[in-house]
Parts: sequence; structure tokens; C-alpha cells
Amino acid sequence: MRIGDRNVVCLFAPGRDRPTPSSIGYAGLHTGAVRMKNLSTEGALTETEMDRLTEFLRSSKGHAMNLEELDGFFAALIAGPEVVPPSEYLPELFGGKMSETAAFETLDQARDILGLIMRHWNSIARTLDGGDVHLPILFEDANGQCQGNDWARGFMRGMHMRREAWAEVLNDDEECGWILPVLMLYHEHDEDPELRPEPIGPEKRDEIIVQMAAGIVKAHRYFRSDRQPQPSPSSARSPDPRPKAGRNDRCPCGSGKKYKRCCGSTLVN
Repeated sequence: MRIGDRNVVCLFAPGRDRPTPSSIGYAGLHTGAVRMKNLSTEGALTETEMDRLTEFLRSSKGHAMNLEELDGFFAALIAGPEVVPPSEYLPELFGGKMSETAAFETLDQARDILGLIMRHWNSIARTLDGGDVHLPILFEDANGQCQGNDWARGFMRGMHMRREAWAEVLNDDEECGWILPVLMLYHEHDEDPELRPEPIGPEKRDEIIVQMAAGIVKAHRYFRSDRQPQPSPSSARSPDPRPKAGRNDRCPCGSGKKYKRCCGSTLVN
């Protein structure tokens, strides 16, 4: 598909075989994960909705993530050790406080964009909770090749939000292998040459991306093998995909502040 001026694929272009848990070694996986009560009944974002979200992120005043980086970021948060509330991860996504970076022109636009963000979160959560493989959203370059560096960068940013728990994985010789594909793409163009992997050719890159997708499933299973009960989405103030809020009601972003004191302060007259 094409989003704005860039081609976007979900790991495999149309016509390629879609991987299944059994094809990459995770057949019959049952995670036992805590399911979110407020999952949207709607499915994955459409091409038009991805385009709309991409354009808004591009127009944000801060250093907002692009769609590929957002997808990796959410994958790490959802597969990770504990529920991270929107009030904590949205500033990271937008590159600062939403009242300063997210220039919503109307309350309807705020509802729309936050709804798209939450729907994408829910789509990944449904996939992983069902024991299936989440296919990363990746940009294609001018040669039709998916690089995956932005996705890996987003995943690492998600890991850093719960760095102590993820450090246990990195220090576990038996478990750290599935995070290596992410680290390879994250450090591919690192300023420190000692951190860069060997040059990655097209075929090798495809293999790394497939292994990266398999690693998400592995992470999800690892953290849920002995995961403690987590706060319900309501206690985390997860915003409803279609919130109904006036200027004196709580902001749809989940910060707990009044809308007029949070995202509503960015409305353009």
C-alpha cells in the first residue's frame, strides 16, 4: 500500500506467503495474557486511516515517531512486562507533552487521531494475545526494500520505558537470542563502528525481519510465563477509541487532566 509519499508493507508484500506461528516455530502457543476489556470491535487500520495518522504525526510540533517506529514501539510495550498507560507512552510517541506537540485543530480531530492510535494498539494486542504473529508495518525505500531500522528504533524506545525488566532478558543467555535481530537493525548505522553488525544484504535483511517478528511472540510469551496480575485498562485510564469529552471533561489522551488544560489547549482558533 502507499501512505502519503511512501510505500508501506506489513512485513510481506501481497503474493508472498503470510507466516503463521507454526511456520516459525511457535505452534499452539497459549500466552495466558491479561486481555484488555476495552478492545475496539474494529479491525486493523485501513490504508486511508494510516495515511491520516501518518500526516498528523508528520505535522506534530515535536519529534513524533513515524508510523513504522510507532508500530515497533507499541510491539515492545504490548509484548513487554507490564501495562504502560497512555498517559505515559503518548508523550514519548509525540516527542513531548501532547499539549505542546500535538496540534489538534478540533476536539473531533483529537478523538479521531487518539482513536486511530488506540485501535492500532488493540490490533497488535489482539494478535499477540491470540498467539499469532504481528506483522510489522515497514516502509519501503526507493528500491522496494524494507530496511526495518525505524521499527527497531521504536522497539528499543519501548524497551527503555521498562528497561530493568528488559535487562533481565538481555542478561539471560538462554533467552536473549530473540532480541538480537532488533539490536542488529537498531545499531546498523550506529556512530560507534564497534556496535555495527556486519553489512546486511537484502536476503539477510529479510531473514532478520522475519526473526524480528518471531521475537515479538517470544517476548510476549516470556513475560507472561510468570507475569503478576496487572492493573485493568480502566485503572490505566486507557482512552476510549471514540471518547465523548467536553472541554471540562477528562482529556481523551488519558492524562487525567481536563481537556481544556491538556490537548484542548492546542486547538487552533
